[in-house]
Amino acid sequence: MGGQSDKWVLMVTAQTPTNIAVIKYWGKRDETLILPINDSISVTLDPDHLCTTTTVAVSPSFDQDRMWLNGKEISLLGGRFQSCLRELRSRASDFEDEKRGIKIKKADWEKLNLHIASYNNFPTAAGLASSAAGLACFVFALAKLMNLKEDHSQLSAIARQGSGSACRSLYGGFVKWIMGKEENGSDSIAVQLADEKHWDDLVIVIAVVSARQKETSSTSGMQDSCKTSMLIQHRAKEVVPKRVIQMEEAIEKRDFPSFARLACADSNQFHAVCLDTSPPIFYMNDTSHKIISCVEKWNRSEESPQVAYTFDAGPNAVMIARNRKTAALLLQRLLFHFPPHSDTDLNSYVIGDKSILQDVGVRDMKDVENLPAPPEIKDNIPAQKSKGEVSYFICTRPGRGPTVLSDSQALLNPETGLPK
Repeated sequence: MGGQSDKWVLMVTAQTPTNIAVIKYWGKRDETLILPINDSISVTLDPDHLCTTTTVAVSPSFDQDRMWLNGKEISLLGGRFQSCLRELRSRASDFEDEKRGIKIKKADWEKLNLHIASYNNFPTAAGLASSAAGLACFVFALAKLMNLKEDHSQLSAIARQGSGSACRSLYGGFVKWIMGKEENGSDSIAVQLADEKHWDDLVIVIAVVSARQKETSSTSGMQDSCKTSMLIQHRAKEVVPKRVIQMEEAIEKRDFPSFARLACADSNQFHAVCLDTSPPIFYMNDTSHKIISCVEKWNRSEESPQVAYTFDAGPNAVMIARNRKTAALLLQRLLFHFPPHSDTDLNSYVIGDKSILQDVGVRDMKDVENLPAPPEIKDNIPAQKSKGEVSYFICTRPGRGPTVLSDSQALLNPETGLPK
């Protein structure tokens, strides 16, 4: 860096999607390297609706590493950030911008400080995989800034050390995280099974049941399950390996009935492991159970499953409908069973791809109140309505992997390297 003015700030801004596991990761065989006890498979969600945007900057004028999340400064001293930073700095390459007279040698990256600003467009720590999108974006943006030559699967092994499921957010579409066998974790990487265009009929509806932070973090929950649950060992050894093969086949053939059966069964078994933990962990709540019941009744009343549901470590329901027509029928049922409070603006109750609301034929709250009972509710059973139990719905679809954004979308000021 010799002889250069220290006034320059070099920046990269990136956007990374979140993902939802349809075959769950639960339990680690190595806490430090975050190595899982089983493979997992996920669907990447459309970053237009659920993503993290991160700007990373480097400058000789920065006196320490600093990070801001959703506008608040947070500490970067946590082990997970440090693991990723250590890996990234050790693999950085020389960088030169002749036009601006900036030259950074490989060895300089160890000495230069970073500023990082990150923003999630969805609730953090509420069981919507915000840490997955966040750490994947952190690694992806810094890899671009530091001129890393690694491919996505090698980057996924770095992101994994920040947050296990982050490794799956480095790809779009359908992604498998291979547990690997090596003790150093070199073969525990994510690979893409199919891109988002492979099965683009699918529509995803997420019921955000509670945007509050969860009581038991995934990290401590997994540790407790591994120590105390008899079921988790059986699941990892006997059940998941077969399910992974079946799920790969269902995705390849776009076989929705098999996909739905596997996703629902795996979600239910993951939560059974949580209940089998001592003390038991309750990620789902009464509303979550009502949503399962609503989907199960409908699926059973049809000739084959219409909707798959899956719940991560939180109460929010992620429902995957086989096509747009089914998604409209699903949303109709959800609005019937879980109407918002009367003073809610429908526009803020259904977000993301709002066009599905038009398919339902719902324009305002009056239309919601007049929705007919779904046919699977028998006349002699009064329809239960759970008003206000869902905060809002997000309509989305399978989406693309990480992308670099233009400087105009940066979260840091290009002059000072501080949040805008």
